[in-house]
Amino acid sequence: MDISEKAHQGSLRFRYIKLCIFFSGLSVFAQLYLFQPILPMAAEHFNVSVGDTSLLVSSSTIGMALGLLFFAFKADSYSRKKLMVFSLISSALLTIMSTWIPSLGILIAIGVFKGFVVSGVSAVALAYLTEEVQTTAVAAAISMYLSGNTIGGMSGRILATLLAGEFGWRNAVLIIGIESLILGVIFWKMFPESRFFIPQKTDYHQKVKQMKSFLTNPYMLRLYFIAALLMGVFVSVYNYLTFRLEDKPFSLSHFIIAFIFLMYIFGVFGTMIVGRLSKSYPANNILKVSVLFMLAGALLLLSENIFILISGLGLFTLSFFAAHTMASQMTALYAKRGKSSATSIYWLFYYFGSSILGSGTGYLLHAFSWNIFIAILMICIVLALLLATANRPVKR
Repeated sequence: MDISEKAHQGSLRFRYIKLCIFFSGLSVFAQLYLFQPILPMAAEHFNVSVGDTSLLVSSSTIGMALGLLFFAFKADSYSRKKLMVFSLISSALLTIMSTWIPSLGILIAIGVFKGFVVSGVSAVALAYLTEEVQTTAVAAAISMYLSGNTIGGMSGRILATLLAGEFGWRNAVLIIGIESLILGVIFWKMFPESRFFIPQKTDYHQKVKQMKSFLTNPYMLRLYFIAALLMGVFVSVYNYLTFRLEDKPFSLSHFIIAFIFLMYIFGVFGTMIVGRLSKSYPANNILKVSVLFMLAGALLLLSENIFILISGLGLFTLSFFAAHTMASQMTALYAKRGKSSATSIYWLFYYFGSSILGSGTGYLLHAFSWNIFIAILMICIVLALLLATANRPVKR
């Protein structure tokens, strides 16, 4: 088809794409991290350790990583829209179902399955945008998708905290599941079908060849490890910040802590800012500066002054989403062929980083202290900065 028919900024099709892709991010991330702010409640309810309860979050991200590995091979066999609709509806039903599960072990298992099915959205969303949207509008569309991820993560955490405090954590899970189901139905009715992609039988030999080429490409491999390190650090902070703020010297109430997650709104600013800057400055320069600011934000998290800590959290959050936006955009645009494979590998590293560091650092925090915990996270950020500094695009 004529590429001039691709959705352009200002067109009705582009507006529908932006709105629905925003809703998809909203639903996915509201569900994926809804347990994060209520981990202390879950730890008390099931009488387990901090590290053990973190598996309620990590189980979903592990499932997401496994799903992305599966969809790296199978995503191109399905309609982009049908796959995303299935993922959104089925994950919402699993979230609703988890409300009545009495066992922590079964709840963790459902989390793995939910992460697996919802991975269908992440596996093809970036590929869909680069296929269906004009090149000049891709950055704006990706920024809208990642803004949905950000607001979804924020609203899920705030709603979960407030609802859990008022109605109990199980009812909080139920309400967020119903909200996600409604978003999934809206997406089903409004999201435009693909015009520039036709499902095709998977050529496994070709798929393995594509994935091998990405995994042996230094430019792409560095982006993948940057995603793993930064996401692992980000999830670690938000996993255990509630424990830190409930403890001395802060001793904040559950109600007040809920609004700390409003810092997520800075993530929206981060995606919007780099979306604009990417039109004027080299993408890798923006990535390096974003990672550097993330390091500065992490340093401020060592403070025992609540205002300095909150300021650091805002800078840390803004910088993470700015870096993530640039790294994911660079991945999608660099892959001339096999876009779904390239982006699936990106998300695979992203969620494995979330799972491994997100749970592993919980045991470190339990064994040592908050300061040691933050110091280890800062080392991870420095490694990501070194990778970004070494990452110069190569000619293809």
